[in-house]
Order: sequence, then structure tokens, then C-alpha cells
Amino acid sequence: MIRKERSDRFKKKDLKKKKRGPKDKFFRKKFCKFCADKVDTADYKDTAKLRKFITEQGKILPNRITGNCASHQRVVTAAIKRARHMALLPFVGE
Repeated sequence: MIRKERSDRFKKKDLKKKKRGPKDKFFRKKFCKFCADKVDTADYKDTAKLRKFITEQGKILPNRITGNCASHQRVVTAAIKRARHMALLPFVGE
């Protein structure tokens, strides 16, 4: 039985420069809008501000998309849920 050398099997492939695709574009670092404005709470009655954090279907956007920190994301989520129960925001989009 002939066995290949280990170095042949695990050789690094020739790394060439890749063409830049749409994923390699520059993006701006997201920041928490509540920390920037030094706001502690999100009011459930302020539907204009809360609509920025939900999709057209009515789903709550995650903090990796909105840029909110974890503590403010929890505050926004609770405010959206309160506004839904008060019928200020829809549960399901149109």
C-alpha cells in the first residue's frame, strides 16, 4: 500500500487576490441611538420612533440590524409590545 506524504495532502492552496464582491463593501459601524441621545427609556406612546424598529410585516428588528445595545434593545422590545397591546402598533403588517 502506497501512502501519500502528509505534506502533499495538506498543502496550502495558492491564495490569489479575490475580486471584491458586494459583501466586501465598506460599512459604517452601527451605534445605539438611545446611548447617543442619552435616553434611558423608550416611550410606548411614541409610535413614530418605535416604527423604525419594526419591519413592514410588524416584526421587531434585532439589535444587530438596528445597532442598539442589549439593554436598550430590551427596552425597545418591551415598548413595542406595550404599544401593540394598546393598539398603537400593529401585531401583523399589511
